[in-house]
Amino acid sequence: MFRSIWEDIKQSFSMGNMVTKIVIVNVAVYMILALTNALFPSFYLTLQPYIALPGDPTELLMHPWTLVTHMFAHLGFWHMVWNILLFYWFGQIAGDLLGDRRVLPVYLAGGLAGAAFYLISYTFIQSIGGYAMGASAGVLAVVFMAIATAPEYRVYMILFGPVRIKYIGLFIIFFDLIGTMGQHNSGGHIAHLGGILYGFMFVYLLKDGIDLSSFGELKRRFFRKKKTIRKNQLKVEYKSGGLQKAGGGKTKPGRTVQLQEEVDRILEKIKISGYDSLNDVEKNTLFKASKGNE
Repeated sequence: MFRSIWEDIKQSFSMGNMVTKIVIVNVAVYMILALTNALFPSFYLTLQPYIALPGDPTELLMHPWTLVTHMFAHLGFWHMVWNILLFYWFGQIAGDLLGDRRVLPVYLAGGLAGAAFYLISYTFIQSIGGYAMGASAGVLAVVFMAIATAPEYRVYMILFGPVRIKYIGLFIIFFDLIGTMGQHNSGGHIAHLGGILYGFMFVYLLKDGIDLSSFGELKRRFFRKKKTIRKNQLKVEYKSGGLQKAGGGKTKPGRTVQLQEEVDRILEKIKISGYDSLNDVEKNTLFKASKGNE
């Protein structure tokens, strides 16, 4: 039985998209830490400083890898479940609209932005906890990456029916702002705001031709002379499934001028009226282009 489960997990990890892979890693790490805490609590207390992000900058210098490890670690079950569900729902939207290859860079960078906010707040707010654990900042970066791209996109929620994701985002921001003034986990809520801000910034810069998820593109932009890119004209990056500025490179084989013009028109429509304004044909065209299929 266990061998069969292991084979299923390996297949899901190898065949799944980036959202699936990040979910599997987070769940696996949670299970390992939860079992360690339950069976060997003393060892877990010894292990925690090597995984969780310390608020003390001096301790961080001794454990710099915790900048990354903390964003894959959860101790509370419901904390993990909430993060994973939110990430899975919005990660699929973000991956479809902006490309699967951008999910991991935004998740990691959002987690680092949250860590920076947490470390700064630790210096000025004595009531926050000494360690931070959880994927919340990285998850919220991806969530607001989706919201900033298609705020009118609708999801179906139990008891509420179809809800535009911009209102879900407003709800999250509202409670995180309130949380920063509370006595419980105020540092965590401040870290959440760091991830939210990064998600918004990523999409804003992407629309302006700057792709923070591509190191190669950033290197070319800042270290080589490039032609000025026209603003407010996005296109789908064929094969890779991402958005970039029109004029940002040579047209790839198999992409027709007609298809590109249609995709540009659809993206401009999303910008003005939201994703929900698209008809089935337009949604299908955008989906195929983002997946690299004509």
